[in-house]
Amino acid sequence: MKAFLLSILLCASAQAQNFPTKPVRLVVPFPPGGGADALARLMAPKLGERWKQQVLIDNRPGASGHIGADAVAQSAPDGYTMLLTDRGALGINPSLYRNLPYDPTRDFAYIGIVTVAPYVLVIDPRLPAKSLAELVALAKARPGAINYASFGIASMAHLNLEALKSRLGIDLVHVPYKGAGPAVQGVIAGDAGVTIGSPAAVLGFVRDARLRAIAIGDKRRSPLLPEVPTLTEAGTDEDLLASTYFAFALPAATPRSAVERLAAEMKAALATPELARRLSAAGLEPAGSSGEELAALVRRDIPRFRRIIETVGIQPE
Repeated sequence: MKAFLLSILLCASAQAQNFPTKPVRLVVPFPPGGGADALARLMAPKLGERWKQQVLIDNRPGASGHIGADAVAQSAPDGYTMLLTDRGALGINPSLYRNLPYDPTRDFAYIGIVTVAPYVLVIDPRLPAKSLAELVALAKARPGAINYASFGIASMAHLNLEALKSRLGIDLVHVPYKGAGPAVQGVIAGDAGVTIGSPAAVLGFVRDARLRAIAIGDKRRSPLLPEVPTLTEAGTDEDLLASTYFAFALPAATPRSAVERLAAEMKAALATPELARRLSAAGLEPAGSSGEELAALVRRDIPRFRRIIETVGIQPE
């Protein structure tokens, strides 16, 4: 019996050392164009180089990220299907959907947070406002006349901008989109006047003057957008826009050896100067938290965002 158990352990160890022997699927539960998608397209080639296997990006948008997250939760726990997701899909969705098909505290083996990103408040440059104070004055002069774009009902953008409305005493009309990329495009097209986005999602459009950045939700200015004031500098609370993170996860039953191997590979990839430089250029700050730290944060976030959702008055679907 001992020999049999030893052979199983040796086999599992050999498989972990040889991983991967075929292409790996990286599920991004959001449309192309957002911060998660941008990160996936930076990470996938680097991981593919290390593994000598393709890392195939599979965008599965819809339902605030829960369609793609559930696809990973239900997939084979062999390390060949990974999830790259954000804070909302893990911390908000349990309060948004009555019959959420996955449990973020139970159905994933977390690899860890890869990057964190503050949110940038951006507006349609055709609006006659060049600062947060001017946007507030404009919104008060035109109550209900300016739309804001979110990534979907109860997304980070929705909750953040509802908090901003409440704190600043302005009336903006919510227009939900299916992801950060479409929300940004909605403002560029003039269908909405305001949204937020990670630096990775808005930087190019700000530089091309298709969006105007008026504040960043961080304690310091971004070196990518040095002219954009922090929320404190713009005259309001610095924690008004909660930051997001991007993290990797696997199905819960994935062998611990595979989880640890993938976590080590992610850490090694993030340590390469080339990837660090490209992440910085996209406005993404490498984080490198452990899977245990991420799991603890998810457990804290769920009741926190539930309270916000109840305050805003969003009814679970």
